[in-house]
Amino acid sequence: MKKISSYRDAGVDIDAGSDLVTRIKPRLRETYRPGVLTDIGSFAGLFSLNATQYKNPILVSGTDGVGTKLKVAFMAKKYDTIGLDLVAMCVNDIITCGAEPLFFLDTFSCGRLNVDVAEKVIGGIVDGCVEAGCALIGGETAEMPDFYPNDEFDLVGFAVGAVEKEHLLDGSNISEGNAVIGVGSSGLHSNGYSLVRKIFFDQMGLSVNDQIEGLPHSIGEELLIPTKIYVKTVQNLLRDLPINGIVNITGGGLIENIPRVFSSRTKVRLFEGSWDVPPIFDLIENHGQIPKQEMYRTFNCGVGMVLICPQAEADNVLVRLSGLDERAWIIGEIATKNDPEELSVELI
Repeated sequence: MKKISSYRDAGVDIDAGSDLVTRIKPRLRETYRPGVLTDIGSFAGLFSLNATQYKNPILVSGTDGVGTKLKVAFMAKKYDTIGLDLVAMCVNDIITCGAEPLFFLDTFSCGRLNVDVAEKVIGGIVDGCVEAGCALIGGETAEMPDFYPNDEFDLVGFAVGAVEKEHLLDGSNISEGNAVIGVGSSGLHSNGYSLVRKIFFDQMGLSVNDQIEGLPHSIGEELLIPTKIYVKTVQNLLRDLPINGIVNITGGGLIENIPRVFSSRTKVRLFEGSWDVPPIFDLIENHGQIPKQEMYRTFNCGVGMVLICPQAEADNVLVRLSGLDERAWIIGEIATKNDPEELSVELI
């Protein structure tokens, strides 16, 4: 056995970590906004709420990862957009409360630090933060030999935002007759990939470079389309229009997520066929022989974000969304349960 005389001999390359920090510093500064008080490399990231001029702020936080979508990135050896997914999964959660994302932190854990790969991943995180308007003020790179395979890594993100207390969205204004508006997704986003990989790669035996009828590009390219970030769209709507509830359609799909924003005495009627479903979802359903109910509780099925508003304002919201280059549809309505045992989501 080779004699171990340094941390590097044990599998942890401190010099590689330092090289990564040097490379990413200029890009991280692209995300800085008023309120950032520290540069990268400090022990902790500092952010001043005073600089953002909130009067009575409520802090809103969220954390998430990108799940086994990472496996597809490993297969395709494409790492420049997976960081954008990470930011999207976090900031799309906190904007459901009406919050403005302020800052973001990440953890990159790997078996062996490949600086070139990590730089691409963090570049994607920077791109996501710029799009969301939040600052990347810190993070952790953990090289963990024998814990992760040398050519794989995991990602975790943490977002913090703020909202004026009087503007907090808590679902209390949602009432019977409210319109349910679906805003189009960019594709699968970052959910359901364990099932998707089983269907396309295990059962069908495809590789990431294979074409499949119904898609304009390879299956790998389709599965790595980044999760859409809805921050600027939601902020624009909240500035002028009455929005009573916002739902991020992530794990649990349409069926599990929409009821999270209203009371147990309420239900949503979803109008099947009222929105455009991208081809990838039909391919999953057909090739995997997945029941429709399972599709709705696993995937976004083409609806990445749901907005609940007064019926009288629905057309105004749709016009605004169209002006923001968003695809959107009235996909349902809010109703009151006649029986507490009724389902919270009714497909009609």
